[in-house]
Amino acid sequence: MNNRLKSGSALAVALGLSIATASAETVRIFWKDLRPATQPAAESVGLPMVAAKMPDRGETLSLKLRDRAIQLAGYALPLDRDGDLVYQFLLVPWTGACSHMPTPPPNQIVLVTPARPYRMSQAYQPVSVTGALQPGMEKSQLFILDGVSVIQSGYTVRKAEVANVDLVPDTITLPANSPWSFLNKKNN
Repeated sequence: MNNRLKSGSALAVALGLSIATASAETVRIFWKDLRPATQPAAESVGLPMVAAKMPDRGETLSLKLRDRAIQLAGYALPLDRDGDLVYQFLLVPWTGACSHMPTPPPNQIVLVTPARPYRMSQAYQPVSVTGALQPGMEKSQLFILDGVSVIQSGYTVRKAEVANVDLVPDTITLPANSPWSFLNKKNN
């Protein structure tokens, strides 16, 4: 019995180490990590207009994160859904991006396909996405009230683990005088 106890303890330690190793391989990133150092940080919702004037239009991607397991927090904008189950969404750095306000540059949009359908109660729900980041331009159709918009994303995360979060650490808050300031509301 003493050997069983030792074996069980050894197994628990081994499992604990493998779990710690797996989580140590996941890199927590922020939106600034997805753009080149020469592009202005997404410190204001004016970034789409700044990026539009840049020679690359915000299409320069960060290749250093290719195939890396990352964790990124942002706001989920459903692309493919059935009721409250979401099969694919865009992860964006601020609420209102793409549907209510100008679209962020491609290197500030991640196309996410969850490993399992994700239950979402509202558009722009703050979430954390964990999975392998793949740089590469993809176009998606976003159906909005007044038609369809084609959105170009610079990254994809497929088979992503998605979790609700209370806070997106590097989010942009809209100015109080913005007509879209209602998007700043806190979820209760």
